[in-house]
Formats: sequence, C-alpha cells, structure tokens
Amino acid sequence: MNHPRTLEYRGLWLGFAGVAIFSMTFPFTRLAVAELDATFVALGRAVLAAPLAICLLAARGALRPARLPRGTQWYRLIGTALGVVAGFPLASSWALRDVPAAYGGIVVGLLPLGTAAFGALLARERPSLAFWMSAVTGSAMVLAFAMWNGGGALRPADWMLFVAVFFGAFGYAEGGKLSRELGGPETISWALVISLPVLLPVIGGLAWTQADSLARASSHAWLGLGYVTVFSSFVGFQFWYRGLALGGIARVSQIQLLQPFMTLAGGWLLLGESMDVTTILFALAVIAVVAAGRRAPVVPAPHVATSNP
Repeated sequence: MNHPRTLEYRGLWLGFAGVAIFSMTFPFTRLAVAELDATFVALGRAVLAAPLAICLLAARGALRPARLPRGTQWYRLIGTALGVVAGFPLASSWALRDVPAAYGGIVVGLLPLGTAAFGALLARERPSLAFWMSAVTGSAMVLAFAMWNGGGALRPADWMLFVAVFFGAFGYAEGGKLSRELGGPETISWALVISLPVLLPVIGGLAWTQADSLARASSHAWLGLGYVTVFSSFVGFQFWYRGLALGGIARVSQIQLLQPFMTLAGGWLLLGESMDVTTILFALAVIAVVAAGRRAPVVPAPHVATSNP
C-alpha cells in the first residue's frame, strides 16, 4: 500500500502535467475562434474527442458489462460532462472572442479556489482556515485585475470567464471524486461518450449552416481546434483527474496557480499577444499570495482505491 505522502506527490506531478496541457487551451482556442464559430469550437472539440474516448475505453476493457459505471455514477458523469465538456468550453470560447488569451488565463486563476471549494463540498475534504484565507485573497486580486482592465467595470467577457470558472471548478471536483472509483481515463472518457448523442446533432446542424465559413477557415484555425480536441478535451484530463484522485482535490488544484504563466507564454508565442509588465506582475502577485497557502493543512477525504490504477 502506498504511503499517503507518496500518493500526494504522485498526484501533484500528474496534476502538473495536466495543467501544462491545459495552459495552452486559451491560446489555441483564441486561434480557432478567430475564424470559426465559438459554439462550433466549444462543442465540436467534445464531439471529435469522443471517438478517442471510445477507443480508450475499449482498450482498457471498460466497455465490458462488469466495468460499466453503475447507479449514481451515471448522474455524476452527467455533472462532470456539464462542467468540463460543455459549460467551461462554451463560456470560455465565447469570452475569448473579445479578450486576449493572456487576460483569460489570469482571470481563470480563480479556478484553484473554485475547485477547492467544490472539493470540500462534494468530496468531504477540509482545507484549513489559512488555506481559505490565501485562496480568497488571491481570488480578490483576480477580480480587481478584471475590473482594472475593464475601466472599473466588469465586461460581458469577464462574466463569461467567471461562468467558465464555475463550470470548470465543478467539473474538476466532481470528476476528481469520481476518478477514485472509475479511474481518471475512464471518467473523462465516459463524460465525453455520454455527451455525444446530445452534442452530435448540434454540431451537425452548425456544420451544415456554416459550411462556407468552415471551408474558408485556415490551417491555423483547424490547428487550434485540433489541439483543444486532442489535448484539452482528452489527454490533459488523463493526467488531471488521476492527479486529483491521488493527491486530493484541494491540494492538487493549487498546481493551477502555474497556469497563468504558461498561458501568458502561449499567447505570446502563438498569437503575438503583448506580455505587458502590469499583467506579468499581477500574475506573480496572485500566484505568490495563493501559493502561500500551499503548505496550509488540508484534511483529505478517505482514499478509495480505483479498479483501474
């Protein structure tokens, strides 16, 4: 049996791999929505990732009757899908039509707080007061940054990013909890598969009505859609959900504090977005404040061994 500290370290490293992949989601999404409809990008990525999920489930033997999700696990998979398959991609894609990827990356710095909060609610984790104080302080700074950039007011794109944070945090926590029972690869794969019957007709209709614009889209736009399909919607979650299951939702979610830096770099490299000093300093300040809670105690939920390590 692995020592709890060993499981936590494994979870942190797996979480870091997931965050590294997710950090490029916004730059590639912005690349895609510059020429493709935002709704088509948000939902199309899930439809295109579903065949990968089916192949993985088959390869791991998870399509056998004895390995199928059972009872309330199906409802929890629906919740996971609402969060990370539909809600987060839709809201963030709509927002990134109007704001740079770097800006979105800073605002989504709220995700660690939201994920920890849902982890406490759904997975019975108990972060300490010091943990909450640091997370809330960092989140208040993110809100102040958004208002400063909006001239003292929150713009529609800001609200869309906050909605994305809500759905993403819920989907991360619910999926992380479910991964303790089904396994990380199975959790995101089933979430994609059960979404397919609902999303496929929607994407088919959008493709029919937008055939001309889809045909005119450049290779850069399709590259963006390809990345968010393969990596953001599928590969990244293989690491992320397993990391949350092993290391604890609240603890591992704080790895996301590195994401704004990586998103800034991605926006600069891929899109030529400016990395102004104020934004970089704000990212540093937010990460420093919330990272202060990294060593604050968190009482983990009882570990449940998965059937698929």
